[in-house]
Amino acid sequence: MKLMGDMLLTQNPFSEIVMGNTALVRGMIEAGTRVVTSYPGSPTPEIATAIKSIPREVRPFYFEFSTNEKVATEVAYGAAVNGHLSTVFFKSVGLNVASDTFMQLSLMNIIGGMVIVLGDDPGINSSQNEQDNRHFAQMSYTPVFEPANPKEVYEYYLEAAKLAQKKQMPVIVRLTTHVCHAKQRVSFGAYTPYRFDDTPRFNVENGPYIPIASLVFPQKARALKNIHDVAAFADASSVNSVSDHQNPEKGVITTGLVYLSLMDVLEAAGEKPDILKLGMVYPLARNKIISFLTQHKEVKILEELDNILEKEIKTMAYDLGLSVRIYGKQDDEDWMGEYTPDKVDTVLRKIWPDLLPRNAPLPAGVTQVPERPAQMCPGCGHRSAFHAIKQALDGTDIKVADIGCHTLGFLPPYHMGELLMCMGASIGIGSGLSLFNNTRKVVAFMGDSTFFHAGMPGTVNALFNRHNLTMIVMENGTTAMTGHQDHAASGRNFNEVTDKIPIRQVLEGFGIEKIYETDTYNQSKLADLVRQAVADDGFSVVIARHPCMLKFTREQRRKSGYEPRQVNIDQGKCTRSYQCIEAFGCPTFVRNADGSIETNHDLCIGDGSCIQTCPSTAIPAPEKV
Repeated sequence: MKLMGDMLLTQNPFSEIVMGNTALVRGMIEAGTRVVTSYPGSPTPEIATAIKSIPREVRPFYFEFSTNEKVATEVAYGAAVNGHLSTVFFKSVGLNVASDTFMQLSLMNIIGGMVIVLGDDPGINSSQNEQDNRHFAQMSYTPVFEPANPKEVYEYYLEAAKLAQKKQMPVIVRLTTHVCHAKQRVSFGAYTPYRFDDTPRFNVENGPYIPIASLVFPQKARALKNIHDVAAFADASSVNSVSDHQNPEKGVITTGLVYLSLMDVLEAAGEKPDILKLGMVYPLARNKIISFLTQHKEVKILEELDNILEKEIKTMAYDLGLSVRIYGKQDDEDWMGEYTPDKVDTVLRKIWPDLLPRNAPLPAGVTQVPERPAQMCPGCGHRSAFHAIKQALDGTDIKVADIGCHTLGFLPPYHMGELLMCMGASIGIGSGLSLFNNTRKVVAFMGDSTFFHAGMPGTVNALFNRHNLTMIVMENGTTAMTGHQDHAASGRNFNEVTDKIPIRQVLEGFGIEKIYETDTYNQSKLADLVRQAVADDGFSVVIARHPCMLKFTREQRRKSGYEPRQVNIDQGKCTRSYQCIEAFGCPTFVRNADGSIETNHDLCIGDGSCIQTCPSTAIPAPEKV
């Protein structure tokens, strides 16, 4: 197997087993994409991993991680109206951040074409909600392709790029978590390196590009005409296809990953319904759908999350007076979670109980795998921070969480963070909680990447309006939760070394006077600083700093002379107070059946942050392994 970067630039046709996220990058290359932007968020970061595997000097497009999704969208749009095929990608809730700009895109004549890749997250694998971004597509008149597997990710991106360039408009490729991460053998086409004409092509005569009152209606008329034209394209496109099982009684209309789950479930069915698989979910292939409805007595609309297809298809049937019975969502459970095969099995049985054989019970001795709670990594500086901060607070404080690895502080044993909304919201929420509040101190947490992403406006507001709260910046030097991407204070961007933009200097530039900082491993000092900051009147900041130990340890292991270390428990000193487990909560400690504590050497990294937490000094200095 070739190295990923070499594979992605292979000029002859070839096939390879790849993730959906990797297949997308090959599609970008073949389509002649010139500018790609993003803000990291699961399930899409591996797209950037694949991009990074291509050396910068031979990478055929420009790529950057922008400071947030809105800025990433604006950079890609600016490049696209200058004549370059551009792409922006981010996770589901990233569209909320980008929406102020995104909602205007379809009004504009985007001469280079623009593709928006969304990583939606049914099942909430790594998000704070299950939002269905097909609503945004309808609201903004933006077409949506929805692939089911890596092969279709590659093929649909090429289709989306062609459509975006032809109609000079934005087009969405909507991925979901398991489409991004699935692996499949994909046959790729030939690639001839483009000779790009990078002459700036922006011209006001291609516009208008200013959505003011006198111009909005003509711009909206253009967006509506485009979406009508794309509806005709959808009817003719092979991305919408029928699996004909010669069953005039039963049919299913579905899309994306749900189609694959359906096919798994139907392997055990004696009577298989006909299936209309929609690869374009907005606008719908109206003629294909009507034809399918007229050929069946009963049709089930099988879709994850909201009933978007159901409402549109039922409207079609009603307007035409069709006699087909259409089944949509039956109860609240149908609106929640991923449509994995077991879920699809349950949903189908609600309307066609005899379609599938009865589920066999689990064999004797086989049990369900227990749930595994999320954990901060061994040595995580956030663990030391929360352990210290908890000692500094009196229990009456209101603690506001934010998005990042430190969100896990909400869980036992730390219980840090009682409210959470979205990236950067903690300061604004905390400011509101501080109003008319003279008895309970407010503490808001904020990650360093989040600070640059969306935290600065709330910080300025807290200072400007003299709100009384403390912000604790959990600085670990990277965007850790999504895979260690750099940010403005890291000292480099995706492409090169840059000057750092230190958070303290930014805060001082805002005019904040009460700023305290320390390494989180110095737990006693951090606790003292938090007590001091919380006692201050007005807005104060504590910078709790320690490098992400997962990233740091990986980097150390690559160096020659690296000597791993681990801690052990001195059983002669251990009084079994269980502070290391019940208060500090490091996952490397194991409580045995006899009550003794041991170290799991497969997990321990020997950072020693736990030593200061043991009241009986039973954890000696780390030793070489």
